[in-house]
Amino acid sequence: MATFELYRRSTIGMCLTETLDEMVSSGTLSPELAIQVLVQFDKSMTDALENQVKSKVNIKGHLHTYRFCDNVWTFILTDAQFKNDETTEQVGKVKIVACDSKLLSQ
Repeated sequence: MATFELYRRSTIGMCLTETLDEMVSSGTLSPELAIQVLVQFDKSMTDALENQVKSKVNIKGHLHTYRFCDNVWTFILTDAQFKNDETTEQVGKVKIVACDSKLLSQ
């Protein structure tokens, strides 16, 4: 299964990367094993979002910036509202990165 590395830029991905870097620096973990952990993280995040997340959300906001490059859409929204069946959340600024899932099977 091919995966994108974009989940590494999420909060949990950044924390994982920072922890792995500390472990490699202290000699607790080899660099090769740290890379294997990151690759597994990419696969696990892709699988979890594809197969385990069932909820849907509506997003409304003001489109500040958008970009399409290398089959990846990037949207920057301001004054965004995320709404599902149970709750509504207001966010001042949000970045959405969307990739074509067909690219994963290539």
